[in-house]
Amino acid sequence: MSTETAPRSLAEALRARDDASLSALLRSRPDLITPVPTDLTQLATRAGTRASVVRALERLDRFALQTAEALAVASDPATYDELLGLMAGDDSDPAVTAAFPHALGTLRDQALVWGPDDRLRLVRTARELLAPSPQHPSPTGLGPTVAEATAGMSPGRIQEIVAAAGLPSTHDSVSAVAALTDLFTDRTRMAALLDDAPAESVDVLSRLVWGPPYGQVTADPARHLRWLIDRGLLLPTAPGTVVLPREVALHLRAGRAHRAAEPVAPAVEAAATHRPQVVDAAAAGQAYSALATVEELLKDWHEGGPAVLRAGGLSVRDLKRTAVALDVPEPVAAFWVELAYAAGLLASDGEADERYAATPAYDEWLELPAAERWARLASAWLAATRTAGLVGGRDAKDRTLSALGPGLDRSAAPEVRHRVLTLLAALPEGASPTADSVLARLHWERPLRGAQSTTDDLRTRLARWTLSEAEMLGITGRGALSAQGRALLGFPPATAHDTESTGPGDKLPVHKRHLPLPEAPATHSPAEQAAAAAQAARLLAPLLPEPLDHVLLQADLTAVAPGPLERPLADTLGVLADVESKGGATVYRFTPGSVRRALDAGRSASDLHAFLAAHSRTPVPQPLAYLIDDVARKHGHLRIGAASAYVRCDDEALLNEILADKRSQGLRLGRLAPTVLAAQADPAALLEGLRSMGFAPAAESAEGDVLITRAHAHRTPPRTAPEPVPDGPPVPDATLLGAAIRAIRAGDRASTTPRKPAPATDRPGGNGDLPRTSSAETLATMQAAVLTGESLWIGYVNAEGAASQRVIAPIRVEGGFVTAYDHTADEVRTYPLHRVTGVAELADDQA
Repeated sequence: MSTETAPRSLAEALRARDDASLSALLRSRPDLITPVPTDLTQLATRAGTRASVVRALERLDRFALQTAEALAVASDPATYDELLGLMAGDDSDPAVTAAFPHALGTLRDQALVWGPDDRLRLVRTARELLAPSPQHPSPTGLGPTVAEATAGMSPGRIQEIVAAAGLPSTHDSVSAVAALTDLFTDRTRMAALLDDAPAESVDVLSRLVWGPPYGQVTADPARHLRWLIDRGLLLPTAPGTVVLPREVALHLRAGRAHRAAEPVAPAVEAAATHRPQVVDAAAAGQAYSALATVEELLKDWHEGGPAVLRAGGLSVRDLKRTAVALDVPEPVAAFWVELAYAAGLLASDGEADERYAATPAYDEWLELPAAERWARLASAWLAATRTAGLVGGRDAKDRTLSALGPGLDRSAAPEVRHRVLTLLAALPEGASPTADSVLARLHWERPLRGAQSTTDDLRTRLARWTLSEAEMLGITGRGALSAQGRALLGFPPATAHDTESTGPGDKLPVHKRHLPLPEAPATHSPAEQAAAAAQAARLLAPLLPEPLDHVLLQADLTAVAPGPLERPLADTLGVLADVESKGGATVYRFTPGSVRRALDAGRSASDLHAFLAAHSRTPVPQPLAYLIDDVARKHGHLRIGAASAYVRCDDEALLNEILADKRSQGLRLGRLAPTVLAAQADPAALLEGLRSMGFAPAAESAEGDVLITRAHAHRTPPRTAPEPVPDGPPVPDATLLGAAIRAIRAGDRASTTPRKPAPATDRPGGNGDLPRTSSAETLATMQAAVLTGESLWIGYVNAEGAASQRVIAPIRVEGGFVTAYDHTADEVRTYPLHRVTGVAELADDQA
């Protein structure tokens, strides 16, 4: 592009772009389209605002950001070769030279840089953010230029520096500063000047060269410092402070703006490689454990879970209790609780005494096949912004962050999860990465501006949590991405052909060795995400164990379930026996208490015998049969009712035994009749007290019937899963982008189309004001335009009082309305004539 046709502003540069380029800009910076700008000038203004520029800079990769930082310390405007020199140095690093065009193209695409190659300009706000200043040092470590550092210096002092540097004196400060700048940017003359420098002076320069460029000196500097100050190699900026000029630093750096340019993204290294079948099997085992853990959690909260804190969330004590029930550490328990919440399976019940409980969606979820239940959990985790890893930390007000409480949303979480798993997908199948290489890659893709440490930043912690949580969920197995994990991300499944040998007996799919990485997997449409989840469920289903309809009864009053049980069998066995151990095989133990629990739930002894006989692959052991009969014989012999409470029994001797037992003193029992005892305790406490003494009482109703006590399933009202907190405006789809670009183009034509000069009788305002004409003249001009087919420029005020200017082609004028093709809206519209402020003809070459 020649200088004559070079754009004079960012708006002109945007105006020269085609629709595809504008569409890419709005897709990468969706904040620019919220709301849709009226024209390209407004788009350029919005692209230069501080908030938008900061957001765009934060989404640059390391090398593109380094290029922007280098342009901020280059001359304004800079040339392509000058900027390349700052990045590649005097030795023209070939890796930097090869990557530089793409980095500069990225900055141009993002509207952070504009102008032709001979006049590259950084957006002003970006330059203000990245250029060095005493308050905000440059990421490059460079200081001010000679001209900037000498701006307040006296002319006499500048001439002294010029003379000490061996330059001829000049008649003005401007030429003196220019001569000094030319000296410092001339590699040959600068090398000769530094050859004469004392060794201590060179050592001082070496300590300042990579930044920070500022140093402290006394009122009477040492000889080697005075040598540098006299020649302008160090320039004073404040009393006692000197700075290394930018030109001097660049000479010492061999022209590089950065100590180490990073043109190539660090590779994700494989820590180990397993057979894909092993990875998928391990992941399937983790997926089955995940389902069992979530079911166990909700079963533990079946009758109503922990109370909701006043500030929201789960108390530390309740989290510890839940961790003990699940037999996991507290951070892991917090993850499962948050996952169930994100999937919409639990919520607060909204009662006066608010508690957490399962939602109706949990019952629907239980009816799904196991693989589909897992897909629901995994999809919820991928999209959730709630971050369980923050539980136990502190918020900005130093308050503890609790599970299910406020303050756990981090909008970057879905993006980091998708990116980490996508990096795993780029490895050969079955390869697990090293955590450090994953973190290094993420830091290159989204560097922290101005940050020196990356060990504690949020994205690093999110990445570490992603690796561990994906393993717990079964998305990865042995650290490698599983087949169902790939499908969940939308990758095509691996094929058995197109393999190349990577070692003796080891073959990996060629297309898996270098997978194309999607730019934004998290932006799939809901339909695409649902299809991906369904495909993942289909791949997982054959790997999960089939539910069993039997157990193995043993003589030691235990039952072994060699795998997952069918739901009716598992529910009944969970009432009849206590879980003793879990794992690949679950061990249940029968106790008097568990048998009594089944009898309290309405089962008879004969029902229990028949149930065990039907579902055991081994004969029912005699000790277990005796246990059931013994507990059943005693069950209900004592009856508890409400007086405050009473005990009645036909066996007077048994009541005498209770009264004589010292453990019954707390119940404060008294005989009302030979077969009835009264208690000053409520029926529930009386039941629990007698059971603790070894009796098997049964509760009865006011009519004398035995009360059947089944577990009460407490459910919340219908609840929706928590909505993820978006990380800025959503990425617009193709339809919205097309409509937005048409509107922006049309608005730009309306604002930039030349108009004929207004007659002297008119009263036009300043530049950009709406045209003003009388009603009669407006009507006449409209009617004439209908006959000639010309376009007009009009001012229009809508019903809300908002004024705008438009370019229209009138089609019909009647009844106080004009029907016209509106170039601004790109459609035919009808406008009331009384809302048209005025009309003007377009210039002849634009009509």
